[in-house]
Amino acid sequence: MKKVISILLIVAVSHALYAGVGDKAAKPSKENKTITDTVPFAIDEEEIMDYNDSLTSFPAYELYCSWDTANIHSKKFDISSLKDSVKEIVLADKYNCGYVPPFIGNVTSGFGPRRKIFHYGIDLDLETGDAVGAAFDGKVRIAKKSKSYGNVIVIRHSNGIETYYAHLSKINVEVGQEVYAGENIGLGGNTGRSRGSHLHFELRYLGQPINPTDVISFSEHKLISDTLALSKKTFDYMTAAKKIASAKGGKGSKIHVVKKGDTLSAIARKYGTSTKVLCQKNKLKTTSKLRLGQQIKL
Repeated sequence: MKKVISILLIVAVSHALYAGVGDKAAKPSKENKTITDTVPFAIDEEEIMDYNDSLTSFPAYELYCSWDTANIHSKKFDISSLKDSVKEIVLADKYNCGYVPPFIGNVTSGFGPRRKIFHYGIDLDLETGDAVGAAFDGKVRIAKKSKSYGNVIVIRHSNGIETYYAHLSKINVEVGQEVYAGENIGLGGNTGRSRGSHLHFELRYLGQPINPTDVISFSEHKLISDTLALSKKTFDYMTAAKKIASAKGGKGSKIHVVKKGDTLSAIARKYGTSTKVLCQKNKLKTTSKLRLGQQIKL
């Protein structure tokens, strides 16, 4: 009997002790009420590097702040912003391959007034199928067919200059492709608004055309200088260009007739101007809604 009582006492004491431990475990201490996140927030360095690389991989990204692969012409900068300053642009140095003629041929049409239009490049005589090369190192921004240029390639270079190669019969490069001076980019042809096989070649800086003969000697097939002094004088031709544009447009400037889907920003990009300028010329607000058939002065 005594043994039974002893066993019962031992069981009861053990149960009490177990229950006490359980109660203590069930009641959280004040220290456990606040949960601290011990894993600090960390920025993925690889993502930052990828983002920065995606910007720096575009030549002259700090000047353009964009990489437009849809519109052939980049947005034009305001020439008056140059004031009386001179900007020196390096064309060739030890860090690049310098200049290589896109094609060695006779100049058949120069930069300037031509018939009732202004010719913003030069034409080099060639035969359909002749190889055309990149003039400088750069990256292909445009490689497509257009109504006026035909098959056209636009290459942006690290100094901010863009070169145009138009009326090609074949395009041998892709958008985003890096090319080196002299590398074959396409074949000469007679596509677009063209009368006979030739290469239409342009130089532009931030959308504004530059006379190629101010930069290149096409008779000696070399650069006039390794640097280009860019100033307001570089764009003196604009006076003549505006007169031709006004005469072509009749009483006023050129007109764009609004079509379905048109917006002020889209029209500005198409004609190489800004929404602000369009608003000023047409007494509109940036929020103004356009009507089908509405005439927009350019």
